[in-house]
Amino acid sequence: MLHVTSTISIPDDEIELHFIRASGSGGQNVNKVASAVHLRFDIRSSSLPDSCKERLLALGDQRITQDGVIIIKAQTYRTQEQNKEDALRRLCQIITDAMVVAKNRRPTRPGKNARKKRTDLKKQRGTIKALRKKIS
Repeated sequence: MLHVTSTISIPDDEIELHFIRASGSGGQNVNKVASAVHLRFDIRSSSLPDSCKERLLALGDQRITQDGVIIIKAQTYRTQEQNKEDALRRLCQIITDAMVVAKNRRPTRPGKNARKKRTDLKKQRGTIKALRKKIS
């Protein structure tokens, strides 16, 4: 059971983990040990709340396929267990980021004092530049 938040948790049977050989440098060990993790999580068939599913599917994340499957490849660490934890942590991060509701922006205008201060600074700057001219 993966606990994302206090209210959202994902059963282990909804997360597919495949262990593969990591790419890149690592010497002879990289050719023998399947330490990288390929995590697949189907959003549509999961037990997540509907609002969470909609937000996840609406994300423009490249790790989410057209079919609504999150694919995460973790190969940073040398051990399989650390890569597994990293993949699960990144899955939790994607879900928690999708649950954050953006606050609506209320359009505002600068206040009277701010406008006065701006014009005063512009006048001051203009006088400084005017004093640089040649005296005729």
